[in-house]
Amino acid sequence: MNCCTVHFPGTGRYTEQQFWKLSNLEHLYIDSNSFRLDVSSNWTPPFQLKYLSMGSCHIGPAFPAWLPSQKYLIYLDLTNASISSTIPNWFWNISSNLEYVILSHNQLQGHLPNLNIGEFPPNLHFLSLSGNLITGTIPNSIGRLSSLEVIDISSNNLIGSIPSTINNCSHLMVLDLGNNSLSGRIPKSLGQLQLLKSLHLNRNKLSGEIPSSLQNLTSLDVLDFSYNNLLGQIPAWIGTTFANLVILNLRSNMFSGRLLPSLLSNLSSLHVLDLAQNNMTGEIPVTLVELKAMTQDRDMGMYSLYANGSSYQYEERLIVITKGLILEYTRALSLVVSIDLSDNNLSGEFPKGMTKLFGLVFLNLSMNQITGQIPESISKLRQLSSLDLSSNNLFGSIPSSMSSLSFLGYLNLSNNNFSGKIPFIGHMSTFTDLAFTRNPNLCGAPLVIKCQDEDLDKRQSASAKDKIDGGYVDQWFYLSIGLGFAMGILGPYFVLAMKRSWCDAYFDFVDKIVKWLVFRRRVTYAKNHAQRQ
Repeated sequence: MNCCTVHFPGTGRYTEQQFWKLSNLEHLYIDSNSFRLDVSSNWTPPFQLKYLSMGSCHIGPAFPAWLPSQKYLIYLDLTNASISSTIPNWFWNISSNLEYVILSHNQLQGHLPNLNIGEFPPNLHFLSLSGNLITGTIPNSIGRLSSLEVIDISSNNLIGSIPSTINNCSHLMVLDLGNNSLSGRIPKSLGQLQLLKSLHLNRNKLSGEIPSSLQNLTSLDVLDFSYNNLLGQIPAWIGTTFANLVILNLRSNMFSGRLLPSLLSNLSSLHVLDLAQNNMTGEIPVTLVELKAMTQDRDMGMYSLYANGSSYQYEERLIVITKGLILEYTRALSLVVSIDLSDNNLSGEFPKGMTKLFGLVFLNLSMNQITGQIPESISKLRQLSSLDLSSNNLFGSIPSSMSSLSFLGYLNLSNNNFSGKIPFIGHMSTFTDLAFTRNPNLCGAPLVIKCQDEDLDKRQSASAKDKIDGGYVDQWFYLSIGLGFAMGILGPYFVLAMKRSWCDAYFDFVDKIVKWLVFRRRVTYAKNHAQRQ
C-alpha cells in the first residue's frame, strides 16, 4: 500500500496487522488520544518513518523495542507516553537525521548521558526532556550539541552547576533549565548565546549576582530568574539593553537597593514585570509610564517564540500568583499584563502614572510602605482583573470611581489607613468585608461598622417625622380649645338674644348670685374685724 501519512483518530488497541501493508508510511501521527500499541517485542515494522508523533499514547513503561529500526527519523514526539525507564544508550544513535526529540512529561529516570562526538545526532535542533525524573548533573558534553536551538530539561531533579560549555550551542534560541536543584553562579559564558530569546533558570538554588555579560543577549524576549538566591542590585542595563523583553521575572530572590528609573525607561515591549518578594527600597519610579506595551491590546500569538519555519513551536510558560492562587499560563499567556512589586520595602506615594497603563490585568503592590491616596483616575484601568494594595500606609477615602471597574474579580485593600464610607455601589458591591478589613477609620457596608453620618441621618429623619406628627396633634388640640371657648361664650349669647323672657330671668338670677356673694363677703369681714378687737 502506498501511503505517506497516517493519522489514527480516537482510542483503541492497534496490533501489527494494522500496519503490515503500510510499507511506504513515512508520517505517523497518533497523538492526543488513548491509543495503545500492542505488538511483539521482536516486531520489525514494514515502514521507515520520518515523522513519528505518539504523544499521550500508552507506550511504556519501556521505550518501544522496534524504535531502533527507524533509521530515517527526523521528528520524534513521545510526550506523555507513560515511559518510566532510563533513556537507553541506543536512543541517541537511532538516526543521523534526527532533528526533534520530545520526551517530556513521562517518568524518565537515570542521568543525562555524557556523549562523545559521533554518539549523538549531529543535526539535533530541538531537545525537550522536561517534566521527568532525571537526576545527576548536566554533562559538559552538552556543548557538543552545537546545532541545538531549543534545550528544555526543566522540571527534573538535576543538581550541580550549569556547565560553561553550553556557550558552544551558538544557535540556541531557548534555554529552559527551570524547576531543578541547580546551584552555583550563573555562568558568564551564557552571554555568548547572542541568538537567545528565552532564558529560564527559575526555581533553582542559584546564587551570586546577575553577570554583566548577559547584556549581550539583546534578542531576549523572556528572562525568568525567579525563586533563586540571587542578590545585589537589579542591573540598570536590563532596561537599556533588552528593548524586546516581554517577560521579566525576578521574583523571590534577595535583590536589594533602589528600583532604578533606567530599569523601566526602555522596556517598551514588557507585558509582565514581577519583582515581588525581594528587598527593594525607595519609590516606584515615574518611568513606569514608559511601559508602552501595557497600554495596548495584546497580540494572541506573541509567545510562540520558536518557529524557524517548523510546524512545531516552543510554548512559553509562566507562573502568575494572583487572586490568592498560583496559576500557570501557557497558550493564554498573551492575556497576562501584570505588575507585581509586592513584599518589598518600597515607599513613596502611590504612582499616579500607573493609571495610564490601560492594559493592566493584574496589579499587586501589597506588603510595602506605600503612602498617599488612590487616585480617582484608577477607573481608567478598565481591563483590571486583580488589584491588591493591602498592607501599606495608604490613606484617604476609597475612590467611588472604582465601582466602574466591571472586570475586577479580586480586590484587597485591607490593612491600610483608609477612612470614610466605602463606596459600596456598582461593581464594588460584589466584594465582601475581607477586601476592606483592618482599616480602623473605614465604615459602611460590607463592614459591620456604621458611619456616623448614617446614624445622624437616621436621627434627623426620625426627628423630622416626630415634628411632623407632633405638629399635626398640636394643631388639632388648639383648634378644639378655641372651638370650645367660642361655643361657651357665643352659645348662651345667641340663646338669650333670641328670647327676651329668658334673658331677663337669666340676668335676674345672676344679679341675685352677685348680691349674695357681696353680702357673704361683708358678713365675713365684720366677724374677722370684731375678733381682732
